Amino acid sequence: MRRTAFLFSVFCAAQVGHAAALALMPMPAKMDLAEGALSIDAGFGVAPGTNARLASGVKRFLTRVWRQTGIFPSPSGPSATLEIVCAPCTASPVLSEDESYTLNVTPSSATLKSATVAGALHGLETFLQLIQPGPEGFRVPAVHIVDQPRFAWRGLMLDCSRHFLPLAVVERNLDAMAAVKLNVFHWHLSDDQGFRAESKLYPKLQQAGSDGMFYTQDQMREVVAYAAARGIRVVPEFDIPGHTLSWLVAYPELAAGTGPFEIGRHFGVFDPVLDPTREWTYTFLDGFIGEMAALFPDPFFHVGGDEVNGKAWNQSNGVQAFAKARGLKDTLALQTYFNQRILKVLQKYGKNMVGWDEILGPDLPQGAVIQSWRGAESLAAAASKGYRGILSADYYLDHLRPAAYHYAVDPLAGPSAQLTPEQASHILGGEACMWAELVDAETVDSRVWPRTAAIAERFWSPRELTDVDSMYARMEAVSRQLEWTGVTHRSSYGEMLDRLAGAWPVESLRVLADASEARGLGTGRPASDTQTPLNRFVDAARPESETVRHIELLARKLAGSRTADQADLTTLRAVFNLWAVNDARFQALAEDNALLAEIKPLSKDLAEVGTMGLKILGYWESGKPAPADWVTAQAKEIARMQRPNAEVLLAATRPVRILLDELAKR
Repeated sequence: MRRTAFLFSVFCAAQVGHAAALALMPMPAKMDLAEGALSIDAGFGVAPGTNARLASGVKRFLTRVWRQTGIFPSPSGPSATLEIVCAPCTASPVLSEDESYTLNVTPSSATLKSATVAGALHGLETFLQLIQPGPEGFRVPAVHIVDQPRFAWRGLMLDCSRHFLPLAVVERNLDAMAAVKLNVFHWHLSDDQGFRAESKLYPKLQQAGSDGMFYTQDQMREVVAYAAARGIRVVPEFDIPGHTLSWLVAYPELAAGTGPFEIGRHFGVFDPVLDPTREWTYTFLDGFIGEMAALFPDPFFHVGGDEVNGKAWNQSNGVQAFAKARGLKDTLALQTYFNQRILKVLQKYGKNMVGWDEILGPDLPQGAVIQSWRGAESLAAAASKGYRGILSADYYLDHLRPAAYHYAVDPLAGPSAQLTPEQASHILGGEACMWAELVDAETVDSRVWPRTAAIAERFWSPRELTDVDSMYARMEAVSRQLEWTGVTHRSSYGEMLDRLAGAWPVESLRVLADASEARGLGTGRPASDTQTPLNRFVDAARPESETVRHIELLARKLAGSRTADQADLTTLRAVFNLWAVNDARFQALAEDNALLAEIKPLSKDLAEVGTMGLKILGYWESGKPAPADWVTAQAKEIARMQRPNAEVLLAATRPVRILLDELAKR
């Protein structure tokens, strides 16, 4: 067992060692390496200048240096190693501010220059990623970096309605966002399953609609300040006119139709919606939006607007009479009328409307911002009509797709590539979205990170940066660094496996988990209800297996070689043998364990795929061709094992399939 772990760790180090030396994510726009390195030791210090917000960022930076190195830097002074030159050093995060910076590191000193606090903070994050151990201790390579973002809007949406996320979870994710230069926190605060913001004007919203789990106004102010200190804008979302069950429980008079109404306990699209025909609806929303506008200073305010199916409006005689009198022919026309009224309310409080792409109708005022989730086509259509837009289609983290899938998506590709330069300028950027049907406070970090780092690179770095292997090597190193910000995407993995194992040794369960990948919403795992515990194996398993990805790299290398490398064969054999013998130990662990019973077949499949891999290597080394019927039979077995099992995929099949396909050609 120890020998196998050693062999595997050597292989991993060989694959990522070079990339980890400069594991930057997002990659800078321009970077030139020089000779030598700057030592990070007890004499390292920073001269932060006089800006208060920047000074607070420097304190956080020095704490991170300590976490990453175990060395607490000396107090700042005039002879500090890193000098920050920030002028005029504007401090408030705003859309399209100058976020550029230059970083120059020599063996004796470093200089960071920017025009804004945001630019300086980005430069400090780059400096932290550059810190690595070297022959004489921790150091930063001599380098000259000139950097700026490609898009002005680089966001992450957290759904805190379907499963409430405590304040500490929100804030640690803001720290991780800052580490990869994201600058918009889209805070989804209301939905059918819960109303999560305290209203003093309409207190029944949180009293009846939150199950007691909501953010106080002081906490919301704290998040806004916490984010601003890290160069991040906060855009709240209160979804209207649909996804409003939690509103209607508190104030049923807002509904188009009669109740009674209950908080949504399962997931999906519910029929009840706000009544767009009553003046009381707009009076209520005017008061509420005014109250929230005072808490969230950003000029953008998200009103949702998605998945209004129109059933409640069609069944209401009053709504239908209203629509007929005003020539509103369908649901879209009614919603556009509603949006026009809400836009005026938002403008009254100095806000720009942001909504999901369903709000885009023929008469929608030009000031609205369209967030595309249904496809890149709606983003391009909005931009062609002069609307500003944000891409979220194919950046849905809850689907648990590989980082490479998201990395290949570009806001200016596909239909948007056909836009004129003027039309394309309306595309502000994009947002990754973490919907919370299948996550809670314990699991959310593992679904957001590290894949969001790859999306952040797509929003920040030059468009031409598309090398997936480089991305993965850097993302893996940055994933480890992200733990220093406070997110728990790596540490929670071991804790959840320990819980599943109970008093038994956890090693066999971890081998199975390392060889597996969880399925997400829309890709093989259904959502159940808000009361279902998220404590199964699928909740512990990661969206992507680092272990299997490394073995895939080795399998591709072996498949592409004319002669087999003995070291590669030795490593593959060790891993395949580990998989082959693991089931015997796992079955003993799973005995009388209800939480592990559902994955007993998955463990048997891992043993089978490990045994198959060993046989393939046997044919490979002997030079003898494998019988055609045997190859066909194994291919069928792999196809079977590649189907989800207990909402988990056996990722271990992929490298074995690579070798089997190559064996069939020989």
